[in-house]
Amino acid sequence: MSLFAIADLHLSLGTNKPMDAFPGWNGYVRRLEDNWRRLVADGDTVVVAGDVSWGMSLEQAGADLAFLHSLPGRKILMKGNHDYWWTTRRKMDAYLEEHGLTSVSILHNDAYTVGDRLAVCGTRGWFYDAEADADKKILAREVGRLNASIDAAVATGLEPVAFLHYPPVYAGAVCEEILETLQRRQIRRCYYGHIHGAGIRKAFRGKWGDVALELVSSDALSFVPLKISQG
Repeated sequence: MSLFAIADLHLSLGTNKPMDAFPGWNGYVRRLEDNWRRLVADGDTVVVAGDVSWGMSLEQAGADLAFLHSLPGRKILMKGNHDYWWTTRRKMDAYLEEHGLTSVSILHNDAYTVGDRLAVCGTRGWFYDAEADADKKILAREVGRLNASIDAAVATGLEPVAFLHYPPVYAGAVCEEILETLQRRQIRRCYYGHIHGAGIRKAFRGKWGDVALELVSSDALSFVPLKISQG
């Protein structure tokens, strides 16, 4: 029951927005599938930390969700800034059930256990430099969702492992509200995505206070899911 993480798959099997034109993304779907099948077993769990699909609706994202279902392991999906297909929890759960996508689950204000040691929690997060009133309102909502998800993880009695889409630290800028929550709730590990290309060099990887932060965007990992824990 190993736990893996990867973010920013940017799948477009049901739409016409492939990422192959970008440097380093050539053949990315095949590369992702080959690496996934090589590393992940049916009893493992993979957290996909946002930007799952370019689909603008559940129907457009359907081919991408079906592709993920076809891969080994349980998949826990989170919302990213480009997941326009994301809708209410009820509608997403109903869609997954209706189409038999039983290995795919949605992380939203809750937590999932992995084996007898870890509990997966997290939320999308928001910009580290949010200063406008509208941004502050969204950030406050995301902090609330992070706390709700951590509450659910803590209730399991297992170690909470947190996931975000947006980086809590980037190029010297800090999202104090998110980091304060992680520190106060005694989260020791947090994984995030969103950062691509040349920006990867500016990503923070390491300890921030007591929290170990790690970037797991697809191109930062060369499309190889990162093993977080050994089952």
